[in-house]
Amino acid sequence: MKYVICHYSEIGLKGKNRKFFEEKLIENIKRVLRPKYFVFVKRISGRIIVQLTKKGEESEKEINEALKNVFGMAYFSLVISSPQKIRSIREKALEILRDSEYHKFLGFGYPTLQPSVEYGARGVSRKFKTFRISTQRSKKDFHLTSQQINEKVGEYILQKTKFRVDLKRPDITCFIEIVEKYAFLYLKKIRGLGGLPVSVSGRAIVLLSGGIDSPVAGFLAMKRGIKAIFLHFHARPFTSEASIEKTKRIVELLSKYQGKSKLYLVPFAEAQKEILLKTPTKLRVILYRRVMFQIAAKIAEKEKALVIFTGESVGQVASQTLENIKAIEAAVHLPVFRPLISQDKEEIIQKAKEIGTFEISILPHQDCCSRFLPRHPETRAKLEEVIKAEKKLNIRKLIQGAVKKSSLIEI
Repeated sequence: MKYVICHYSEIGLKGKNRKFFEEKLIENIKRVLRPKYFVFVKRISGRIIVQLTKKGEESEKEINEALKNVFGMAYFSLVISSPQKIRSIREKALEILRDSEYHKFLGFGYPTLQPSVEYGARGVSRKFKTFRISTQRSKKDFHLTSQQINEKVGEYILQKTKFRVDLKRPDITCFIEIVEKYAFLYLKKIRGLGGLPVSVSGRAIVLLSGGIDSPVAGFLAMKRGIKAIFLHFHARPFTSEASIEKTKRIVELLSKYQGKSKLYLVPFAEAQKEILLKTPTKLRVILYRRVMFQIAAKIAEKEKALVIFTGESVGQVASQTLENIKAIEAAVHLPVFRPLISQDKEEIIQKAKEIGTFEISILPHQDCCSRFLPRHPETRAKLEEVIKAEKKLNIRKLIQGAVKKSSLIEI
């Protein structure tokens, strides 16, 4: 019988709330795996196990790709099971080390997965000469210790093959786990995304500009167990429909990490025009951002979201100095989180490439903030000056109008 065994890290530290986190992780695993691929998903002894159907056993690559998008796992492995008898365990270990079909199922031969895989083997799809047995027991009343299992299985393989033992740098490691009524064997560990299962930490409004940074901020929000509700400001007819389509594509891609997503499309041209006509030029960008935050706060209230996430990073553009950030954030009472605040552009670009949003983000479509930009924006705004300028606007009308005219798309 073949299974997937999923290990987590942070969830194991959650004490009395651990069951809640485990159940949410199970729910998210079931969401990404098609029902035809599994018989059951359940938690046992600090792990999640998935029993595969015959179809699932034949679809290991699809299962790998799906589980790699689930937050909350440190790593997972495609495994086979054995009766909890040392004779059966050692025979199964010999079988999987010899059998190329098991190599295929257990992942010893997928170079395409190499960037995200922690191999039990130093080589990929090549003949090996040295091996190691590594055993873990959560069932402490098993009649042999982990070291005794290693020795007995290793000794048996030495008797039956020409392989040599290398405990420090083996060509391949056969992992064994003794868990409740199961004995699992596998050849590699596939790294997961880590973090916490999506939705355990509540909801957040994630502002998406369409650039490189904000999708990364959204990804990092989800990694901390937050369900992201996306919000994009557009300036039709001053910007093209292509910028909206670009944002939809970004949300569609990010949705593979959290399931169904909401995207609010908010018209911002009227607010921009009023700010352009009634306020000092140098404060224009700061006032844009303050109004955006206030609109986001209204939608957060509607969606029961507790915080706002943005892709801002200190010093990257004129509005992102500490003084300006302070002046902008003072417009709302909700916490505003900026997970990229200390990262430089190269670090952000690298992460965008890793999660797959970079190529979409660099498409040359203007967002609303690229319109009506002042030549010399304020970089050291004083809050009292900003508030004085903002009083010239009919803020309540601008916010209510934008929220009322916004459209909601479910992706």
